[in-house]
Amino acid sequence: GKEVVIANAIIAILTIGGQQLFSFFTFSCPCHVGQNLIYGLAFLGVPALILLIVGYALNSQTWRLVMGKRPHFEKVTSSNRLLKCKLVCFVLCSITGRALVAPVTWLAVTLINGSYYICAVSEYVPVYYYGAAPNVTATERRKILATFPCSQLVPPELTRVRDEVILLLRYQSQVAGWLLIAVVVITVFLSYCLASCFSPLSFLHFRYWSSYVHNEQELFDEAAEQHSRLYAMQHVKKFFGFVPGSENVKEIRIPSLREWQAISGLAFLKRVDEEHYDYSLLHDWALKERANGKYLRIDED
Repeated sequence: GKEVVIANAIIAILTIGGQQLFSFFTFSCPCHVGQNLIYGLAFLGVPALILLIVGYALNSQTWRLVMGKRPHFEKVTSSNRLLKCKLVCFVLCSITGRALVAPVTWLAVTLINGSYYICAVSEYVPVYYYGAAPNVTATERRKILATFPCSQLVPPELTRVRDEVILLLRYQSQVAGWLLIAVVVITVFLSYCLASCFSPLSFLHFRYWSSYVHNEQELFDEAAEQHSRLYAMQHVKKFFGFVPGSENVKEIRIPSLREWQAISGLAFLKRVDEEHYDYSLLHDWALKERANGKYLRIDED
């Protein structure tokens, strides 16, 4: 839908901006043998992994899948189990597709930029093709190559070789970045095509179903907000003796020290019976205690 496309576009733009700021302020290749590869791969992979985890965590479908429980009275059959597996696979693919937007954008932008790739693999370039440093050992050659990302550390006689190596590595990095973008675009397009081909709904029916699900979720959220507010209001009224927002309050209730202590502190969701829970300490108090105690009349003036 349009909302998903807009959300993915915003995530991609924010990722690109973050990558540029991240590269400008934090990236500095060590230009040392054995450290370049670790440093470059860390800047390539670790932020992408973090963005992937954040993408999973921020998707409400992830927690709906994790927290969803099968009712104990539901009869489990082979057909139900197969349908459940298909549904779980479909939802996982959908969640993964949304979660991959930011990390794939990060990898594509960093590869097109080329700095991380150049830092990571500079010491492994076969420079003997350029006739550079023919009389040095392989270890010394790697030490020289490791300094190529830092132009100020390269000897003057190797400046031309260094420029050619940097161009070669940037070419490889940018080609890899564009190939990654092409693979992702083709994969997404084919996935949508396959999903549409195997869908039991027609095009207009699918649009209607999408609209229904969206409206149902909005109405459910509004009803849940109002229901929880009215339910909580009854417990607050029992504790304080009036409804918040009332204009003509005749009297208020003065809670006792024991009652203040009863609703203060930390509490977990408490199971009352097979079907109901206490959501808070105030909820637990309101269901167990009577609204007795001291009341104070309010002067109308």
